[in-house]
Amino acid sequence: MRKLIVKGAVLMAFFTNLSVFAQQGGGMWIPTELNEKEMKEMGLKISSEDIFSTGDKSINNAVAHFGGGCTSEVISPNGLLLTNHHCGYGQIQAHSSLEHDYLTDGFWAKELKDELPNDGLTATFIVDIKDVTSTILKGVKENISEEKRKEIIKKNIEKLNEKSKNDAYQSVFIKPFYKGNKYYQFTTETFKDVRLVGAPPSAIGKYGNDTDNWVWPRHTGDFSMFRIYADKNNKPAEYSPENIPYTPKHFLPVNISGINEGDFTFVYGFPGTTDEYLTASAIEQIKDVIDPARINVRTIALSHIDKKMREDNATRIAYASKQARISNAHKKWIGEVLGLNRSNAVEKRKQYEQEFLERVAENPKLKKEYATIITDLNNVNKENQDYSLANTLYTESFYSNSETFRMALALNTILNAVGEKNYNELKAKSLNTVASMHKDYNADLDKTISSDLVDNYFKAIPKQLSPETTPENIKNALNNSVVNGTKELNGKSFIGNIKEIAKNDTEFINALKNDALIAQVRLVLNSNQTKVIPTYLSNEDKISKLMRTYMKGQMEVFTDKKIFPDANSTLRVTYGKVDGYQPRDAVYYEPITHIDGVIEKYVPNDYEFDLPKHMLDLYGKKDFGKYADKNGKLPINFIATNHTTGGNSGSPVLDAQGNLIGLNFDRVWEGTMSDLNYDPEICRNIMVDTRYVLWVIDKYANAQRLIDEMTVIDNNK
Repeated sequence: MRKLIVKGAVLMAFFTNLSVFAQQGGGMWIPTELNEKEMKEMGLKISSEDIFSTGDKSINNAVAHFGGGCTSEVISPNGLLLTNHHCGYGQIQAHSSLEHDYLTDGFWAKELKDELPNDGLTATFIVDIKDVTSTILKGVKENISEEKRKEIIKKNIEKLNEKSKNDAYQSVFIKPFYKGNKYYQFTTETFKDVRLVGAPPSAIGKYGNDTDNWVWPRHTGDFSMFRIYADKNNKPAEYSPENIPYTPKHFLPVNISGINEGDFTFVYGFPGTTDEYLTASAIEQIKDVIDPARINVRTIALSHIDKKMREDNATRIAYASKQARISNAHKKWIGEVLGLNRSNAVEKRKQYEQEFLERVAENPKLKKEYATIITDLNNVNKENQDYSLANTLYTESFYSNSETFRMALALNTILNAVGEKNYNELKAKSLNTVASMHKDYNADLDKTISSDLVDNYFKAIPKQLSPETTPENIKNALNNSVVNGTKELNGKSFIGNIKEIAKNDTEFINALKNDALIAQVRLVLNSNQTKVIPTYLSNEDKISKLMRTYMKGQMEVFTDKKIFPDANSTLRVTYGKVDGYQPRDAVYYEPITHIDGVIEKYVPNDYEFDLPKHMLDLYGKKDFGKYADKNGKLPINFIATNHTTGGNSGSPVLDAQGNLIGLNFDRVWEGTMSDLNYDPEICRNIMVDTRYVLWVIDKYANAQRLIDEMTVIDNNK
């Protein structure tokens, strides 16, 4: 009993007094557990309650999870929402056509009635956060099995959710933190009527495209604008023409006074996933095995997509969102490997582990529990390497980067459901998946991609885990399949007609049963499910349990170090300062870019660096208005030491007073490894300056009605 009390006291001390925060920034902090003292030492001028509270006027009421994958912020009393261009890219692309090419020309709704609805798009606010660790871990003993532990936690979560009283338009969810050592409950409000208001042309919103993605210096106007609509009572509602602009509890004033190197900043948002506490062996495996495999698959897919997009305008529009998704992760992983190597991350983590073991050895109680934890983790990581590689190759080759194979898998799901009670439900769901993919599907292009991915898959997968078929069998099937339209059913192609064809269930199922490609993909799927997944998941369970123990050990041993919870798509705050950096010897990057750099990169008619004539005209006249800095230059982007990741796209960047000064959209290439290893020397987040955002809205788009909605702060007047 005394042992448990001592450990509990140590943990409580850790969570009550979140260790020393480095002046360079870093960390993704739960907004209810901010260290206000440290933030104020760095420059914060408001209170932690101004940042998060259950009241109406705190900043959390202006920060929304956008579409479940990005962040957005409310910037007017009429529900005007700001996020990244790349976050709204799918919606912009969906509304585009050859006749109305909003990707090329941009889109600006002239009036409220012109704002465009988006099916399925949501904006979710976090209105309350509670630490529910003791309730969720009630009944969990140290020596019970993982299965029993999961069962107890699941029941405790269900009970607590049932007890939680919420309004009809609210929801609650509970998530684990610190590898399952703590649990928090979140109360949310989700708005389901979110309409497109404005977006600059891709020549501004995506300026630099793939070449500039994940790099600095950057010159991209990565923003788009939406609006939240609510019912007549200002409550969340499904889309209706009768809905009205939402009146928010709080909205962010926009500060165009300018920023300087060394200024305090903080970023509010929904970072997706990080894994900051892995062992050196796990980081090395990602760096040398897993990331290279992912990179190789996407290099193959992009080589064909990029070529076709440059050749054909219709393909450019249809594949714009898909190409961006594939390319974004591709380049991120390349940068991650580069950063891990340059920062000597593996060796530094080994030194960290050595310090951990030395401290453990000094304390008999700690030694008993943690003396072998790193060795145990290293052994399981080694055992799992081939299985992790095989599963990565399967996911990347047959799901993420081949639409033909993904459709075959969906149709195979229908076959597997024949005779089951939920057959009609699964059939409808799979048909919807396939039909939605048909909209922007180029069968010939995807066949070429899929063929090359098959060759790479069989070369790269460990031989003992290879499926019982050959690349030739799969490639031959690609030339004679209903899946990709190379074979028809009763004179009709599945492409664009699948729901109509599927009405004759007998013929439809027979066609699926007799299709060579579905049969081949099923062989690959079954091989992955029998040879790979059981061992992979078993090892992952072992790793999960060991990491939970190791995480607990780090918190007990390193009470003097900064330990924050990994990102898990919940609301977080990170803070730092505007700062340049030195990525390598004799190279130093300034923290702010200007429109002069945009013009320096300009290449007429280039896919990535062309510019609209109107923008060139405005630059020629130096018509920057009140958005220019004190030297008469128009700022574009800036960098700081805020610790961000995927999901922080669109996050508001705030000054010491809580005013909006920028919009987060990227990280520097050398710092993309911050998901695994945050290094304040080279990790920087990249942001659009609000002066550039408002200049584009005002001077370029002449959308003064949107400027008029905002509260604009200009201390230079």
